Amino acid sequence: MSIIVEFFAAPDDASAALVLQAGPRRTFESLSFGNFDPEEAVVEWECLLSGGSFEELVEADEPRLVAGQDDDGVIVFAISPRLSAALAEAERSALKDAAAAWSLQRAKDGELIDPEVAEAILSDLAVLLSSARRQGQNVYCWVA
Repeated sequence: MSIIVEFFAAPDDASAALVLQAGPRRTFESLSFGNFDPEEAVVEWECLLSGGSFEELVEADEPRLVAGQDDDGVIVFAISPRLSAALAEAERSALKDAAAAWSLQRAKDGELIDPEVAEAILSDLAVLLSSARRQGQNVYCWVA
């Protein structure tokens, strides 16, 4: 799997959609990661941090697509308000526990994500979300 994953803060869906072709790096504050399925990950993170089931979130069309189509692989989707709040407000220990659980969950499906890398992803994303919330912005994910 070779995927570019960039989480970024933007004022609204329309602004976020503008980065579809070139990515957010030149326009918005962003975090760059790779080699995991971010659409699946945000649903798993929300389940781990806020409860609920994977199936319920998928049926509710989470994550919400903002631009692009899954067909060509380049998309922008929004981080749900519930996950945004959970990550932004999470204590360090909760992030560490969620990261360990996510890493274990991925390993069961044959996808190796080091627990320390998982913790870094969730911690960095929590910082971005906290900053975005203070500025009245939302966080999105660009995937290519």
